[in-house]
Amino acid sequence: MKAVRFHEHGGLDVLKYEDAPEPKIQPNEVLVRVRACALNHLDVWLRMGVRSWKLAFPHIVGSDIAGEVAEVGPLVTRVKAGERVLLCPGIRCGQCDACARGHDSACRSYTLFGAGVDGGYAEYVKSPEANVIPIPGDLSFDQAAAVPLVFLTAWHMLFTRAGLKTGEDVLVIGAGSGVGSAAIQIAKHAGARVIAVAGADWKLEKALELGADFVVNHSKQNLAEEVRRFTEKRGVDVVFEHVGAPVWEACFESMATYGRLVTCGTTGGEEVKLNLRLLYGRQRTVLGSFMGGQWELLEALKLLARRELRAVIDSSFPLKDAAAAQRKMESREFFGKILLHP
Repeated sequence: MKAVRFHEHGGLDVLKYEDAPEPKIQPNEVLVRVRACALNHLDVWLRMGVRSWKLAFPHIVGSDIAGEVAEVGPLVTRVKAGERVLLCPGIRCGQCDACARGHDSACRSYTLFGAGVDGGYAEYVKSPEANVIPIPGDLSFDQAAAVPLVFLTAWHMLFTRAGLKTGEDVLVIGAGSGVGSAAIQIAKHAGARVIAVAGADWKLEKALELGADFVVNHSKQNLAEEVRRFTEKRGVDVVFEHVGAPVWEACFESMATYGRLVTCGTTGGEEVKLNLRLLYGRQRTVLGSFMGGQWELLEALKLLARRELRAVIDSSFPLKDAAAAQRKMESREFFGKILLHP
């Protein structure tokens, strides 16, 4: 099969479009012909090298995958060849206490397609049967591939970690990202009021189209001051954050008393300062979040199938141009998901 692999960490030039062995499935696994694979910042970090992820070379990244079932192992009973499917990006053991409680990402053996195992930058990928989900409704392969990681992450952040309630105010940082565009929609569907933040006016226009009530251009406006203005000096109940250092202080200042800040990433830097007096004095909460349970993805998919939420797609590239796709992601000149087509 054709795949995009890298044999060492480095820049975009290490991505090689080349022949690779077709995956051989185990009795409980499914072989999927990839029709679409969405990019994530994780792809870039893994290509460059992340201390906590030890990769076997050559490696294939790509966590968001949709396609057709090409082959099933003899122990597989739930899916059949020819079915249109998407893959839950997180792979768990399914047997430990964390998995039994639906806390997939707390599983000691938890990994992701494209991280601990080869991912979707290829014509074929193999998957445990448990990760294979029929594409709901009339979603296309592109729409299905644009959903899993970001909607699962946003759902887990807003509901499971931050406990979002109807009528609350939510500040969404990075509105143009995949996870940001998902968070705007999920929060609005839950009955929250949304303030979306981005660094370009054209991204904010798209955020308003997705349902944001207010928008802030952080390159032109003071984020904390704008939040105070929109909320009559009260601040927001929930801050949805995944950038880190560049926005941390402004996000913290934007929280109401009893506010919750939930973060899932550090695309801008991981070292931040925390004012403990303002943390305990205002009875605020800071929450970490990482991925989520497959049941949360299934909940989001119900709404996507009914078109109450929608996948946001920026652009697509042929698989051989994966380097160009990652270059666009690094430029931040996009809104929603960037796709690859094998």
